[in-house]
Amino acid sequence: MRTRVRGWRWRRNPLRRRSDVVEAWTVLTVALLLFVGAPLAGAIAGWWAHHEARAVALEQHAERHRVRAEVVGRIPDSLPSVGGRERVYTVAVRWSEPGSGPRTATARVPAGTQRGDTVAVWFDSRGRSVAPPPDATAIWQHAVTTGACATGGTVAVVLLAHSVVRGRATHRRMAEWERDWALTEPQWTRRRA
Repeated sequence: MRTRVRGWRWRRNPLRRRSDVVEAWTVLTVALLLFVGAPLAGAIAGWWAHHEARAVALEQHAERHRVRAEVVGRIPDSLPSVGGRERVYTVAVRWSEPGSGPRTATARVPAGTQRGDTVAVWFDSRGRSVAPPPDATAIWQHAVTTGACATGGTVAVVLLAHSVVRGRATHRRMAEWERDWALTEPQWTRRRA
């Protein structure tokens, strides 16, 4: 019958080795890092990613402008390319800006758009067709994903470090047992080394 004594590594006893104390402190440290450190690292990384993504979105909102344009070009027969979350075609569009008259350019339009349809397209300050700036949902998705990856990475690093420390402690413990057995075995077996 096996008896388990809780906390034996913390108690003073003649069988407790230094490696037992190191392993006990390591387990306590790992638990603290997993339950406090990893979520904290994820929260900090998520907060930082949210802040950075909001700054990028604000910069893109300032640089890009949205226009309502009529599709005037021929829709290609080939499959659309993937742009962001939806499939898009690049076709000629026409719109009017106050004070400058009608303008024509190529822009990305959603798949299924027909000639003559009016669509919302985004242009940068140089007049190039660009993707729309990220909205609040995309910013939060980026922040949550970054936070989750940081948490997972922290957990992986902590568990890897724990396995290395535990392996070294086991190796040292085995060396101690070999040394102690080399001293004890001749007394038990009456053999000489």
